[in-house]
Amino acid sequence: MRVKLNGVIAVVVILLLSAFLYSQSSTNLAYNFTPIADGVYIATGNGKMPVWSNSVVIINDKEVMLVDSSTSPTAARALIADIKILTDKPIRYVVNTHFHFDHAHGNQIFGPEVEIIGHDYTREQLLGDVLHSMTYVSFTGDLPQQIKALQDQIVRETDPKKKDALQKNLNLEADFYRAQAEIRPTPPNLTFKDRMSIFKGDREIRLLFLGIGHTAGDVFVYLPKEKILCTGDFLTPYVSYMGDGYVDEWIKTLEKLKSIDFTVILPGHGEPIKTNDKIGHFQAYLRDLWDKTIDMRAKGASAEEVAAKIDLTVHKKNYPEITIPGADIRSVKRIYQLLESRQITRN
Repeated sequence: MRVKLNGVIAVVVILLLSAFLYSQSSTNLAYNFTPIADGVYIATGNGKMPVWSNSVVIINDKEVMLVDSSTSPTAARALIADIKILTDKPIRYVVNTHFHFDHAHGNQIFGPEVEIIGHDYTREQLLGDVLHSMTYVSFTGDLPQQIKALQDQIVRETDPKKKDALQKNLNLEADFYRAQAEIRPTPPNLTFKDRMSIFKGDREIRLLFLGIGHTAGDVFVYLPKEKILCTGDFLTPYVSYMGDGYVDEWIKTLEKLKSIDFTVILPGHGEPIKTNDKIGHFQAYLRDLWDKTIDMRAKGASAEEVAAKIDLTVHKKNYPEITIPGADIRSVKRIYQLLESRQITRN
């Protein structure tokens, strides 16, 4: 009992010390690092540069593993620089939870000494024409118009505080737009199909593919000793983007998460999740979206009509961002695409 207690105290001391050192030197950082366990941190953007997604930093005996490489080479370089406040150990592994730009477009800055690990499907996608994919274009294609609209708002705004907030948004949008010119999609150089394990000292890191959902190649990073599960965008505190999703299969794959012994989920966006209730919440949302879309489509509604009128407000208790009827048009179009490919007309 004494040995176990001393071990717990040591972990607590390490976490408190690292948090203190970080707080003393964080003025110029682009990321906030929240300690989760000994040597494990979730990295989140603090608004000083466009980051768009979370990363996870796993500091092992001799090297660092990074889960997701951020949204651009610029953001990835800032992340590498900021990690130096935590450790001087080199980054030797990068895991892509999936192929989307905000999780994998920092890959290109890593040299041959770094193993970039991902699912076979992620490599396939990043070797393709992802810069012209619906997902990438839908998030970046209208950046010039967004920038112009913010510039116009700033000119019209008279409240100094609001003007300042708009200017900060403009700076972030402009920085993100400039960063796109440098991007060269870079695929993982080490891939797997179902699962692989990496052992570093007394730490085991399991990389798992449990089934299709957010994409056809979502990877979970699981630390069984620490009971930490990194889910990328497969499960977040919010309604996840579904433009490349497999909504009905997603529900089934979420069920498999319930058998994993975790105490905290580190998502690709938002705050850590410390209960498995969110799994059921998201399954219920997806099921409702799927069923209602099928019903409305069978009655002749277009994807645009479904996106405007579908009523999912029953889920607003679990997803406060849902305030009025409607859904992301990209989600509904994706469901239509799946239904058409399978020739499904009704439940």
